[in-house]
Amino acid sequence: MDLQGKRVLVIGLARTGGATARFLTEQGASVVVSDLRPEVELKQAMDALAGLPIRYHLGGENKQWLDGIDYVIPSPGVAMENLLLREAAALHIPVLSEIELACRFFQAPLVAITGTNGKSTTTTLVGEMIKAKGQKIFVGGNLGAPFIGAVSEDWDWGVVEISSFQLEWVETFRPRIAALLNITEDHLDRYATFSDYCRAKERIFRAQTADDFAVINRDDPRVWEMHARIKSRIVSFGFSEVKDGVFATATEIVWRDGENEERFSLQRVKLHGVHNVENMMAAVSIAKCAGISRPVIQEILDSFPGLEHRLEFVRERNGVRYYNDSKGTNVGAVVKSLASFADPVVLLAGGVDKGGDYAPLTDTVKQKVRRLVLFGAAKEIIARALGGLTETVIVDDIQAAVRDAAAHARTGDVVLLSPSCSSFDQFRNYAERGQVFKRLVHEL
Repeated sequence: MDLQGKRVLVIGLARTGGATARFLTEQGASVVVSDLRPEVELKQAMDALAGLPIRYHLGGENKQWLDGIDYVIPSPGVAMENLLLREAAALHIPVLSEIELACRFFQAPLVAITGTNGKSTTTTLVGEMIKAKGQKIFVGGNLGAPFIGAVSEDWDWGVVEISSFQLEWVETFRPRIAALLNITEDHLDRYATFSDYCRAKERIFRAQTADDFAVINRDDPRVWEMHARIKSRIVSFGFSEVKDGVFATATEIVWRDGENEERFSLQRVKLHGVHNVENMMAAVSIAKCAGISRPVIQEILDSFPGLEHRLEFVRERNGVRYYNDSKGTNVGAVVKSLASFADPVVLLAGGVDKGGDYAPLTDTVKQKVRRLVLFGAAKEIIARALGGLTETVIVDDIQAAVRDAAAHARTGDVVLLSPSCSSFDQFRNYAERGQVFKRLVHEL
């Protein structure tokens, strides 16, 4: 793909937009960046691009900014209903996602991992497994560094976490190994229907051929129904025993490929919860597709400590264990997290409602949650959906939630921050929310 002299509009000057604009200028493109925010809010991002020949249109949107434009690259946070994207489509101006652009320049084989939950853990696990083989590997995407920033270096492999937002504008994006971990309701504040969200996820397989691999969860009916449409070789994982694929027992993960079989012990792993067994099954599936040996995979399974903010043990105080699951930003994630505990749970939840249905939590809350502490913008919505199922209290913020949990938790209880909502009412992101929770717990 030759970008020399092409006029490219980048929409959105967040982390991905800035990295994309830099790459495009390095390729000789004439770059224009637009953002709804005013210049005063973008100073840091613009300073990072200082000295590059980039023009800016800030503080609004104008269809005239598309005059003479050859390509449009939206940042992942820019919805498809955006005025400039709708107009570009009407004018038949090609719209490429950042990962689509990056894939056209990335020379190494690529692993791409998506799903509602478990993406970051699985991506990091796979990255560690390939790295332990002694290969030079890029790990990033939605997880960390934008994919576009990797294309100027030589790599043996790339492993990228991919969100549904990033998949909306892909056409030729072709991972050697694509994985879809699960699908539960999420981001319905962005998608008109759950089906739209599912279709966005399925686009990860769009350009694959019979030479590629698709790793999918056969226990998830919404994922499994896609298998008839996938053109690549399917490697499935789940809890039921199979002759070809990956399954788990209480003590091990088993990989089978025709006549071959390898077993991976779970006796020494540090990851906690049924959802992490699923993540490990997916990682084993991907690693075997990538040619990683059993000893290397087992070593990483045994040593991997887990990710911050995902069912992260914080401390035990007065016989009560505290866990930070701030990354549990949707109902499906919270269901899996609650299923990981046999002891009664004091659940802290709330934040910005994402338009999903809280009904899947009903049975789990009845069975597992002794006290429900709600805070943030969605507290009344969650209270209407779940408040009648268990002892429920509504508080103003996370500080009050932690104080209430500490006052009412009993010896043997688990206090779990698993919000089922995004964090943007009171925090910059889920990580800041998790850090604040941990600080408050340690200050008790």
